[in-house]
Amino acid sequence: MTTADLPPADDFCRPDLPARPAGRLDAARCSVQALARGDSGMATASPVQRWLLVEQPGPWGRDALLQSRFDARVAPLLAERARREDVRVLLVRRPGDRLSDAGGRWAYADGRPGREGLWWSVRTSDADLLAAPWDGSVGERTERPTYLVCTHGGHDACCALRGRPLARAMPARGPADVWECSHLGGDRFAANVVVLPHGFYYGQVPGDGGLLVAAHEQGQVALAWLRGRAGLPAHVQAAQHGAREELGLLGIDDLAPLSATRLPEPGPDVERWEVTLAGPTGPVTVVVESRPSPEAAHLTCSAVRPGRVRSWHRLSVTAAA
Repeated sequence: MTTADLPPADDFCRPDLPARPAGRLDAARCSVQALARGDSGMATASPVQRWLLVEQPGPWGRDALLQSRFDARVAPLLAERARREDVRVLLVRRPGDRLSDAGGRWAYADGRPGREGLWWSVRTSDADLLAAPWDGSVGERTERPTYLVCTHGGHDACCALRGRPLARAMPARGPADVWECSHLGGDRFAANVVVLPHGFYYGQVPGDGGLLVAAHEQGQVALAWLRGRAGLPAHVQAAQHGAREELGLLGIDDLAPLSATRLPEPGPDVERWEVTLAGPTGPVTVVVESRPSPEAAHLTCSAVRPGRVRSWHRLSVTAAA
């Protein structure tokens, strides 16, 4: 199917979509409750490793691509291509959501180890994205980290209530380095940030995010708020986090995974893994364990019933001498 097969698009302004969430950051919000419980965001980064960033100012509904000012005829076709090619589509906009800032920009980002990169291009129409190559062969490559702050209030109010102030305040070096973005996952960890192209996910980022930016400008992670690196299994994310804490290895390329073995389960619903990572002087062996939360809780502001989550813990870290 192509856009020629579809009927004319409806009014692209979609005035029925709310631009900002109602309410305020009170004690009932999922992110406030998660902070009070001490929920850990460790090992909760997305499994995706490739992203398509589509500049789209204006309001976003719960399904941002399909419920926005993006061409309604093109959106389902783009979503289908993204599913087929295992690429995550994120809508992005300048902090403050100023329509006058829109420039039809889009970017392809690749976070796979050894292939990391992010390339910006400009589209003349939304349909251009259906045929554009998603491989880094077009566009201008950016050499600095790009910070995406989830502000998707149409998905969860906490994302906008915490994310929008952070996006406006984040002290990145250039105006093109910080963007508001659609749903990243882990609403209760708002404010959520992903740093591209490597795909480091952060949650509960405080203040203006200055410490996070400072770390990445030096080629390091900001461990205090790190959820993990996208594309890695949860047990590997947990092992890397534990080894970073134990050994102080904060470089973005430190501790590449070498192997992982699932160990016998010590009890019901308990996962235990032995993960081997590449250390500076030889292999680093980490044993991590995952357990379900003892109590169920509402994990998003819109959750109709409570759920349980798994948390990861390091049991041991052994580094080659």
